[in-house]
Amino acid sequence: MKNIYIETYGCQMNFADSEIVASLLKKEGYELVTEIAEADYVLINTCAIRDNAEQRIRKRLRELRAQQARHSQMRIGILGCMAERLQSQLMVEEENVSFVVGPDAYRRLPEILARVRQLGVKAAETELSTTETYDDIEPVRLGSNGISAYISIMRGCQNYCAYCVVPYTRGRERSRDPETIVAEARSLCEQGYKEVTLLGQNVNSYRWKCDGGEVGFAELMERVAEISPTMRVRFATSHPKDLSDRLLEVMSRHDNICKCIHLPVQSGSDRMLKLMNRHYDSAWYLDRIAAIRRYMPDCSITTDVIAGFCTETEEEHRMTLEMFSKVRYDYAYMFKFSMRPNTYAEKHLKDDVPDEVKTRRLEEIIALQGQIALENNRREVGKVYEVLVEGESHRSKERLFGRNSQNKVIVFDRHEVQPGMYVRVRVVDCTAATLLGELCTQ
Repeated sequence: MKNIYIETYGCQMNFADSEIVASLLKKEGYELVTEIAEADYVLINTCAIRDNAEQRIRKRLRELRAQQARHSQMRIGILGCMAERLQSQLMVEEENVSFVVGPDAYRRLPEILARVRQLGVKAAETELSTTETYDDIEPVRLGSNGISAYISIMRGCQNYCAYCVVPYTRGRERSRDPETIVAEARSLCEQGYKEVTLLGQNVNSYRWKCDGGEVGFAELMERVAEISPTMRVRFATSHPKDLSDRLLEVMSRHDNICKCIHLPVQSGSDRMLKLMNRHYDSAWYLDRIAAIRRYMPDCSITTDVIAGFCTETEEEHRMTLEMFSKVRYDYAYMFKFSMRPNTYAEKHLKDDVPDEVKTRRLEEIIALQGQIALENNRREVGKVYEVLVEGESHRSKERLFGRNSQNKVIVFDRHEVQPGMYVRVRVVDCTAATLLGELCTQ
């Protein structure tokens, strides 16, 4: 009774956590299976950042009842942020859930699984830690393409943005020992991986104190980049208040550090930013955009934005549209505001923007960003990029896709090219989401 099936929802951090869980359980003799019908334990690693993310999990739990009817010994567990937020309440509301385990309690999983199986009881382990980073665990690369991998460099967050549950579901910020991060990246390089992404809720606040002083995020990026010039280095996600010139200078000096920065703006209104507790204003944000352009004129910039936050006016919505027009993002994750339990907003603010207004504002942001992305991509036509090939195009086996340093997807005819290779591709056409290219043969 030791077959494990893992499903993961949410952000890249959740996927990295699932790889840690897989490693911990494999060491205890559990087997990972790819078919849910073969599973004795189904582990669902969850997201709680928005209500619709949680509703997806609840729908999935209803679907799994049919699997449990065919396999009466199957046990279902909820991991991650939703487990931390709802804790034992979840096992009452969802009768087919046998255990819930928060992000800092994964080392207890073997013991929990044994207890659930042997004693026939339900179990909840959700205590948050101030020290746990899992830095001694070598992750099992689930569903890996053997080309790209994630490395978690820190856990938690203490920015306490008014709308966000992350500080309450993942605890306070703590960084990993840089030596373990560099060792993990070196091991991936030796295994043939061509790209690593350093992960954290706010990577550019990474700090590690040691006898020789302090290692910050810029120093860590440089150490990882120096492992091999043929291994690309990316990172996610940045907070505008911590984006330093020192990091931008390091990025500009290393060709293998990808020229793409995700810099969430959330709103173009200073009043909204203050109400959101974002720790910067629009002038600071635009200064950071100018600094990026100064150090790396070819750098791609992407963002997050929330439409219809508490008390947002039409004028403040217009300020957000103006911010998009000024910065001209290459891509954006765009959402309408949904109130999350136990956040500052839920306790102290009023969700007073009607849903139809939120929807209309979001649609206006999406339309503008679609226009900007298409115009940005049209300017790429005729340029030649080095592309790391990732796999076959979804539309045709005769075409491949890969990403350039700016994290833009480029699709091109495959010829004799294989995934994992670096190739030079000339952009010949585009859509708002994708660049279309032809292989440079010389």
